[in-house]
Amino acid sequence: MPNPTMFAMADTIDRLLDRAADLLDAGHEVAFCLLAKTRGSTPAEAGALLIVDDTAATHGTIGGGCVEAEIRRRVMEMMAEGQSGLLHFKLDHDYGWDDGLICGGSIDVAVGYAADAVSLRTVAAAYRRREATELRLTITDEGGARQDFVLDLPPRPRLLIAGAGHIGQALARLARDLDFEVVVFDDRQDLLEKFGDGVHRIAGHIHEKLAAEPIDGDTYVVIVTRGHRHDEQVLEAVIPRPARYVGMIGSRRKVKVIFDDLAARGVPADALERVHAPIGVEIGSVTVNEVALSIAAQLVEVRRAGYRGPVRGPLAVDAVGP
Repeated sequence: MPNPTMFAMADTIDRLLDRAADLLDAGHEVAFCLLAKTRGSTPAEAGALLIVDDTAATHGTIGGGCVEAEIRRRVMEMMAEGQSGLLHFKLDHDYGWDDGLICGGSIDVAVGYAADAVSLRTVAAAYRRREATELRLTITDEGGARQDFVLDLPPRPRLLIAGAGHIGQALARLARDLDFEVVVFDDRQDLLEKFGDGVHRIAGHIHEKLAAEPIDGDTYVVIVTRGHRHDEQVLEAVIPRPARYVGMIGSRRKVKVIFDDLAARGVPADALERVHAPIGVEIGSVTVNEVALSIAAQLVEVRRAGYRGPVRGPLAVDAVGP
C-alpha cells in the first residue's frame, strides 16, 4: 500500500508549510490541495498534500501524473475566481496516473487557501517539536456551505541510531527523507561529524547515553554499533523501555548469543521477542545502502501498521474533535 503521507517522499509536511508561508510573505496566493478521500485502487492515500501557487508552480505531491496536472489547471481557474471547493476525479482513461496507468478508483481533493503565514509556521514548528497538531482547510462547497477538512499530524516519529558507521550513515539519510527525527549515538567524534544538518549527534559511551535518552511509544531504536559487546550493552539499556521498535543488526548466531546472555541476566523472553533481529526486511541485501534500505523499509512497515486515515471532514466550520 502506498505511504499515506506521500508528501514525505519529496518534502516533509513542515517543509511544505514553511514553503507556503514563504510564498505568502512574498505576496503570492497559495492553494492547498488535500487528498481527502479515496475509493478503490489509487496510487496515493488520504493525507497526501499538493501546494499550487499563483504562478502555477507546485510543491509536494498527491501522486503525480495526468490527474495532478488537471488539478493544477482547475486550481488556477478557481484561484482566478476566488473559489475553493471539493474536486472529484475518477481514475479512468481520462485521468490515467503516470502516463496511462489506469487505477480504476476515485479521489476527492479539498482545495482551500493558505491565508496566514504565522499560523502555518506555528504548525510546522509544533510538528518539528514532535507535538500533535493539525492543518485545517476551510472550503465552500457547491451549495455555498462552508466546511472544514482537517489533516491530523501526530507526533513525528523519532529514530535513535546506535552506531555512526557506514550503515548508520546510510540509514540516517533515508530516515530523514521518510520524515523521522534522527539522533545518532557514538563515541567516535570523527564519525559523528560525517552526518549532515538535520541529524542530532550525541557523543559518548553509546549505552550510557541511550539509557539517559527519553524513549516513548513513537521512538524507534536501531542498533548498528561496531561490535558484539556494544550491541549487547545498548540492547540491555533500551529493552525495558517503551520504544515502538527495537532492531539489532547481526547474524542469527550473534543474535542468539546476545539473547542467551541477556536471558541469563533476567531479561524476560517476551521482551526479547519484541526485538527485530536479524534486522530489516528480507530483500537479499548485500551492500551497505541495501542493508540500510531493508531497515528503513521495516521502520515504515511498523510505523504504518494499524494506521488510521489522517483526514477528518467535511466538518462544520469551527468543529473540533474526532
